[in-house]
Amino acid sequence: MTITLRPALPSDIDALWALRTVAVRVSCATHYAPEQIDAWTASPVPASYGAMLAAGGGIVAMQDEAIAGYAMLDADKQEVDAVFVDPARAGLGIGKRLLAALEQLARQRGIVRLHLSASLNAEPFYRAAGFVALRAEAYAHPSGISLASVAMEKALAAA
Repeated sequence: MTITLRPALPSDIDALWALRTVAVRVSCATHYAPEQIDAWTASPVPASYGAMLAAGGGIVAMQDEAIAGYAMLDADKQEVDAVFVDPARAGLGIGKRLLAALEQLARQRGIVRLHLSASLNAEPFYRAAGFVALRAEAYAHPSGISLASVAMEKALAAA
């Protein structure tokens, strides 16, 4: 089983959003209430996705012909916008590879410190990757709900 990384394309948006919805339903259900998951997963693709992809901020992990996961960098905000892996492919190191590639992309763009808002279930993943928790926060999700999360950051070594 080979995992390859490639730039995300605007034509990938619907597939990426579908993967994200499954990942949230499966992976976040351990830390959030069903009504939160329902509102979270019902939200439409944010307008920012197209802009991030157009700016070259998306990376897709492919396993054979299937999208196994993806990561998004919002370079303007110096922020990891998303790292999602197909739950059926969890534990294979796909998320780690995607995050490392995203950090490399950030370095190439002169970003020296990356920020993110981690869901409670993802906080250990980011901590293991070298991100430091700054504070607990309530993330104001575009769907109108508030999600408990952890503001984190990581200083990037020079490219």
